Amino acid sequence: MSSVVWFRRDLRVEDNPALAAGVRAGAVVAVYIWAPEEEGHYYPGRVSRWWLKQSLADLDSSLRSLGTTLITKRSTDSVSSLLEVIKSTGASHLFFNHLYDPLSLVRDHRAKDILTAQGVTVRSFNADLLYEPWEVVDGEGRPFTTFAGFWDRCLNMPYDPEAPLLPPKRVISGDVSRCPSENLVFEDESEKGSNALLARAWSPGWRNADKALTVFLNGALIEYSKNRRKADSATTSFLSPHLHFGEVSVRKVFHLVRMKQVLWRNEGNRGGEESVNLFLESIGLREYSRYMSFNHPYSHERPLLGHLRHFPWVINEEYFKAWRQGRTGYPLVDAGMREIWATGWLHDRIRVVVSSFFVKVLQLPWRWGMKYFWDTLLDADLESDALGWQYISGSLPDGRELDRIDNPQFEGYKCDPNGEYVRRWLPELSRLPTEWIHHPWDAPESVLQAAGIELGSNYPLPLVGIDAANTRLQEAVATMWQLEAASRAAAENGVEEGHGDSAEFSPIAFPQDMMMHMETTADPPPPPPRNNNNNNNNNQAATATLVAGDYTDQMVPSMTSLSRDSSMHLWNREEDSRAEVPRNDNRTGQRRPMPPPPAQHQWRDTEDSSTADSSNSSRGVVPVWSPPSSNYSGGDDTGAGPAFLQRPLQLLNNWQRLSQTG
Repeated sequence: MSSVVWFRRDLRVEDNPALAAGVRAGAVVAVYIWAPEEEGHYYPGRVSRWWLKQSLADLDSSLRSLGTTLITKRSTDSVSSLLEVIKSTGASHLFFNHLYDPLSLVRDHRAKDILTAQGVTVRSFNADLLYEPWEVVDGEGRPFTTFAGFWDRCLNMPYDPEAPLLPPKRVISGDVSRCPSENLVFEDESEKGSNALLARAWSPGWRNADKALTVFLNGALIEYSKNRRKADSATTSFLSPHLHFGEVSVRKVFHLVRMKQVLWRNEGNRGGEESVNLFLESIGLREYSRYMSFNHPYSHERPLLGHLRHFPWVINEEYFKAWRQGRTGYPLVDAGMREIWATGWLHDRIRVVVSSFFVKVLQLPWRWGMKYFWDTLLDADLESDALGWQYISGSLPDGRELDRIDNPQFEGYKCDPNGEYVRRWLPELSRLPTEWIHHPWDAPESVLQAAGIELGSNYPLPLVGIDAANTRLQEAVATMWQLEAASRAAAENGVEEGHGDSAEFSPIAFPQDMMMHMETTADPPPPPPRNNNNNNNNNQAATATLVAGDYTDQMVPSMTSLSRDSSMHLWNREEDSRAEVPRNDNRTGQRRPMPPPPAQHQWRDTEDSSTADSSNSSRGVVPVWSPPSSNYSGGDDTGAGPAFLQRPLQLLNNWQRLSQTG
């Protein structure tokens, strides 16, 4: 018997249940289908595509050493391509591992329906999570609404996560004589130079993922609780891109880390135990992102708390451009944005800082920032990014307070106390003393002159003052609650006025410069004025096909090397030979006034909340989600409180029970 094993984001031979099932069943045809157009707005970015190319090459090499090869196909319809592969190879079974984003859930449902109708046996497995989303429920059988409840339940499940599987010793190859591989093009000529630099810092592939995990377990893990917030040194695992592409399984990471925990507990090493707990919590957040995506398929488009749809976001593409280019005037934010553009990587704490600045200080729509992360990060992950941006924007029940601003100056001295991170990515500030490195606008003029800094010339003044931003944020929050109250009153009186369950809210359109190719049906209308939350037809500029981000105005920061040995292991740097800059000229530093926000802003309402109905399923049965009708209702947004907290999280009301093994 021959079977097709469909690889997606599980590019490994170790702990791969679908591959193991194929090997047990007989001959195996391993296939990868590249169909990025199916992802809609979320076409993979340049660095993500580079990683995928290397990872597939490593997987193919591993499969060849086991006795088979990886068949690659270019397609715009994965299911049709699967059917062609099955027919050309004579396979009778299809095995694949689960994905949990809404597009994949729909695609997998369609694949099972069509192929089962053709007489093909289709089975799918869990290879991406410790527990399936439908296994983790509260005492009443409903999904959790907070991370704390979810993770506590995961850690106290009556059964442990399954142990990771060993790689197969040998794979019998199916007949692929009539199923040749197609060449996959992941980069064009203009991208090859930048991509070559990535290879100096990163090593994709499942075998390299295993090495990275070993290095972390035997190194940074034990001090993780002390050092995890430090952005100026290598204190994290760097496993996120490996986990996204499935080069290492979360079950393997979990089991090996727990083994370290037992060892350190027996040794009485409380610091090591605490480090393990904190690291496992970061694994838990990744689990929770899939959990939320599964139970709330629109979480990458709409705030989960209904009142956030009324928040008056600022539509200002000049702010967006300055943030992308690292020209906001706040050194920690600018350093982070230049690092992400140059390397495709950003420390977790810096991600929080730059995204909080984006949402709270600039008040730009959070989906813009999430999309930029998707286009530029090596570990771009729709579920994790949606959870992170929803958390920062206060769109989760346990999210960060919407009206809380994280001051980049104070955050800088927490995660970059010596200013080394800022100096690396902002060479124009490299000679500025640490005393002023995170707030150069306060430095005395003589210090700025000695450091070669002219604010407003070679380094910008702050784009928006924190005090002014805080005032504007409080006003926006007050406006949001006023509109929420008006919406509630209208619903109670039976007058929709553009709100309520029957109203459709389209997400705010992405800026033009986020799109490489667009096919618009009409010229985009002018944005509505502030406080206009009634008309969503103005958002029809989103009627476009977004293929990939093309930031032609992006500034490429100065850098000498992308080697992780120099860019991340900063404690090995030689003694700094920069010229000494006076720290104090015996004059009181005069604070330069922050520029006020522009006199006029363009405002738009936020996206609709995302709630619907759900069901539960028993262990061993895969619920497959079907999309509701096009006039999807955003749930009960009458204003009595968050709709998905008032009633069970019932979202996937079209689940169908399909057989599962593994």
